[in-house]
Amino acid sequence: MSLFFVRPAMVLLLTLAGFGSHAAENVIQISKENLDNLGIKLGKLEPVTQFPVLSAPAKVMVPPTQEYIVSASQAGLIDKMNVAVGDKVEKGQVLVELNSPELLTLQREYLKADSVRRIHLVNYNRDKKLLEEGVIPERRWLETSSEYHSVVSEADEQRQLLEIAGMTAAEIDHLVKTRRLAGRLRARSPITGIVLERLAVAGTRIDILAPLYRIANLDELWLEIAIPQERIGGIKIGDRVMVENSEVSAKITLLGQSVNPENQTILARAVVTKDTASLRAGQRLNTRIIQPSDKATFKIPNTAIAQNEGEAFIFIRTQQGFLVTPVTVAGKQGDESIISGKLTGNEEIAVQGAVALKANWLGLGSDE
Repeated sequence: MSLFFVRPAMVLLLTLAGFGSHAAENVIQISKENLDNLGIKLGKLEPVTQFPVLSAPAKVMVPPTQEYIVSASQAGLIDKMNVAVGDKVEKGQVLVELNSPELLTLQREYLKADSVRRIHLVNYNRDKKLLEEGVIPERRWLETSSEYHSVVSEADEQRQLLEIAGMTAAEIDHLVKTRRLAGRLRARSPITGIVLERLAVAGTRIDILAPLYRIANLDELWLEIAIPQERIGGIKIGDRVMVENSEVSAKITLLGQSVNPENQTILARAVVTKDTASLRAGQRLNTRIIQPSDKATFKIPNTAIAQNEGEAFIFIRTQQGFLVTPVTVAGKQGDESIISGKLTGNEEIAVQGAVALKANWLGLGSDE
């Protein structure tokens, strides 16, 4: 019983002296009583179907097709900006209101073109009826028809300019009905999305096509991952990507064809289509690239692995003691490692005390 009152290092040396080792056969003979003295605990292999092959930094990006710049279709004075950065906006929602003298000119030109169209429509309908009655020759009808379609095209062009300027169909119809000009211009959101940036200030005069807001649809995001060039050969399109400390996952859709000269990394792009609300555009984070296993792989604690001459070993429990078995470490996740080797999955292994078992296996004291 005095063994429990001496220093831990002495316990290890005294205990190791109590059992034999056969390094040539990779077998360690140890009695059940000595397991507790050496702090050895047993556990089972945990099968896994996929494992991490690489950890790498990434940046959250908005796909170019999902990002829009709302700009002023005409020059004017900004009266009011209705949304702020971070706000959610709906398609067609009014974002900016401004006064534009140019809009008055466009409205006046449209009303003039519409009046001409109405006059030619009367002539068109009259000559059509006269042609049917045989009163006028076909040549006159062709001239009338050509002039009518020409003025219709002119009126359509002026209407489209009003639509481009930001007027809705209902507003244009109201203009035609009342014949009253209004210089108030409204810039609307082209999509349902989130305001990422405000690019103008109320009370300022802006030129035509001046940017007002940057808006994006964040239902889909990209992770731009920096892969060390020496590791790119092990990464494939379709590999799964997990964001650390998150449930967000993505799938690699592109592997870059050029190397960043500053850090010697290659771009890998992964697409996120679920749980995007937990990500922020421009955010930098850490990711793990995960691949499915094409052979039997298992998860064990890091403490179950012993290193010797650059190789990894685990200790499988037998009736006489432990069998020293080489394994391949495929990846690590925190305090756990993913291993493969000549294993069935039914083995019982030492999950603690591998240092003491290694020392006995090699005929050494504990030097780790």
